[in-house]
Amino acid sequence: MGAFAGAGPGAIVSAAVRPQLSGFPPVLAPDATVLVLGSFPGVASLNMGQYYAHPRNQFWRLLGACLDVEALHQMPYEERLRVAIRHRVGIWDVVATCRRQGSLDAAVTKAEVNPLAAYLKEHAPRLERIGFNGGLSWKLGHHLADYGYRVFRLASSSPAAAMYSFEQKLEQWRPLFACRS
Repeated sequence: MGAFAGAGPGAIVSAAVRPQLSGFPPVLAPDATVLVLGSFPGVASLNMGQYYAHPRNQFWRLLGACLDVEALHQMPYEERLRVAIRHRVGIWDVVATCRRQGSLDAAVTKAEVNPLAAYLKEHAPRLERIGFNGGLSWKLGHHLADYGYRVFRLASSSPAAAMYSFEQKLEQWRPLFACRS
């Protein structure tokens, strides 16, 4: 740790002074009909450069069950992305940049939201349904219903959402994928 400019001699930079973190670009093909929006990548995801990289995050298991793709979560990452695209499912996050210590959404500060409506209109014209993976993504993005999308609030796939079993989460996730065109 070093001195913080303007804080006086011997001052220590606190943990609150963190760099602005940047998320990932969308995984989204022009023919996508479903989009799952998370909040912001966790530490494991940022370190690996992969969406939902934490081994206890249930995203890939949930997506595999919804798409009827057995063992999707066990496939190499690039293959998982290809499967999602082949099934016309996009993956992105509501938050473009933020400050955060750890991986919890509750620790997100200085959040800058992605230009969701404009980007989706231009790059995913067939998009119909958007699922919000967790509370923060819902809070910051549910206004997309105003643009004609059907929106779904999903139980978080995060290991922090341990109050829901996998089966309970899956019950909330299935309707997002039930009527894909």
